[in-house]
Amino acid sequence: MEQGAYAVLTKLQEQGYEAYLVGGCVRDKQLLRPVKDYDIATSAKPEQVLDLFERTIPTGLQHGTVTVVLEAHHYEVTTFRKEAAYEQFRRPAEVQFIDSLHEDLQRRDFTMNAMALDQFGNLIDPFGGLSDLEHGLLRCVGNASERFTEDALRMLRCIRFSAEYGLEVEAATWNALCEHSLLLKHIAMERVRMELERMIAGADPVKALGLLVSSGILRETKQALKLAQLDPEHMPAAIHLLLESDARWTYLFLSMDLNAAEIEADMRVLTFSVHQIKRVYKAAAAFYMLREGLLLNQHECVQDPALEKKLELLWKLGALTYGKAAWLTIYDILAVEPRWMESHGEAGSFMLRRGKEWLDALIVDSLKQLQVGGKELLGHMNKPPGPWITEVLNHLLQETALGRLPNETGLLIAEAVQFVKHHNL
Repeated sequence: MEQGAYAVLTKLQEQGYEAYLVGGCVRDKQLLRPVKDYDIATSAKPEQVLDLFERTIPTGLQHGTVTVVLEAHHYEVTTFRKEAAYEQFRRPAEVQFIDSLHEDLQRRDFTMNAMALDQFGNLIDPFGGLSDLEHGLLRCVGNASERFTEDALRMLRCIRFSAEYGLEVEAATWNALCEHSLLLKHIAMERVRMELERMIAGADPVKALGLLVSSGILRETKQALKLAQLDPEHMPAAIHLLLESDARWTYLFLSMDLNAAEIEADMRVLTFSVHQIKRVYKAAAAFYMLREGLLLNQHECVQDPALEKKLELLWKLGALTYGKAAWLTIYDILAVEPRWMESHGEAGSFMLRRGKEWLDALIVDSLKQLQVGGKELLGHMNKPPGPWITEVLNHLLQETALGRLPNETGLLIAEAVQFVKHHNL
């Protein structure tokens, strides 16, 4: 991919245009980090780039960007530009194409993102980005207040970059961020969510959350968030130990003592997908079901075989109610935050030790795995379709999952007939 990027540079320069690698790829190369993509800045106008390369995509011609495709790799090639006054603290009202790399770099957000590499690998660094990286600093290019009022999303990017790259925010940059945090009201919640997702999935989510808390910036979003109430006492200290995104978000919200409905509401405001909201909601609801069950049993002796059976039943019924995936998410969270179980006495600790084993022992854990479905039930019973089908299938699932009924069609149907008769369904 890097060879392709230099091939694009070379071709542009052979035609008499200036061309440089810019942005994140330059920063990450200086830090010896993996480069995800290569962006190129050039004096060539968009139409000239389109004419020069065989395979192109007119990604954003009004902003000077053309995507060049070489051997299945995509390279964004953007004309040197400067930007007029910004609209709604987010987008430039007008873009003007220019011939100066220096002016192009000058419009960028942070010094570490305002460096360039020529075709020979020579670094061009007019604003001291490399020095800032070497000193562990994140600093705006030029006047920090101007950078943040141009584009208020840069404030969240500042927090994300600080956490991801282990940098301290330079004092003037931090002061400007705190001063202008009100401008976040102009940023769409979708863009806020995208930045938060990258923070939570990043290398140091605890640092990112700490900066969000100390700046108070989440109190200024366009729509109010419960997440803005996070404080140092409820920080999810072990969140970085969790690998899955759902587990990290669930752990964060549960750390704040938010219930499942509150979590769902916040995630809707943040425009999370319906599927992810559902997964996190189920995991949170599973946690509260588990906690309630433990509260009822926390003073009993774990050496009592009856209690062990009761805890196993609670654990397995929870997996059937909210799904095995939700229960595995909770198990992962409790594994990195065992205090939440230990606070419920020996019963909590015992359940955590045995929980994975109990989950693995489930013979079936969803209706899809049953060897009978609604159509088969209707075919063996003289009854019209109705809610009774779901009730019967859930009964069959529970009995099969707990090992009390073989997962065989004939036996399942026989049990269903008896269940309907016994319960007058």
